[in-house]
Amino acid sequence: MGKKRIVSKTEKELLEERDKVEKKISKEVKINSSKIREARVYISSTYNNTIITLTDPRGDVLSSNSAGRIGFKGAKKSTPFAASKVAEAIYQTIEKNGIKKIYIYVKGIGSGRDSALRFLASKDLEIMAIKDVTPIPHNGCRPRKARRV
Repeated sequence: MGKKRIVSKTEKELLEERDKVEKKISKEVKINSSKIREARVYISSTYNNTIITLTDPRGDVLSSNSAGRIGFKGAKKSTPFAASKVAEAIYQTIEKNGIKKIYIYVKGIGSGRDSALRFLASKDLEIMAIKDVTPIPHNGCRPRKARRV
């Protein structure tokens, strides 16, 4: 291992870096609140993470968030607490855009699906439908060929 070098940045470079980060944060889609009154919420919960996506009725993504993006790492990403925090972040986007009616689609078998759903149900949103869209295999994979000895 060589010597560690400490790089000191000038104020101008620090300001440019801050502007880049702020541009990435402010890339959220701005919605005309008079047009969109309803949206779809997709909750995808796996053994490793919980991802919640907010779309308009056509399916265009308005906002997306996950437990990893919020700051949870490792095994903590798959907990019900992390899922409720992700749902809280999505709810803030819903509230900011003035959406009143939501359709919820739940997918996956992780432990976060129930807590995210409960969080959204506890808020003052009109939930039009809750649908489980978890894929279920109905014949399975093709079996291996028989071993000949």
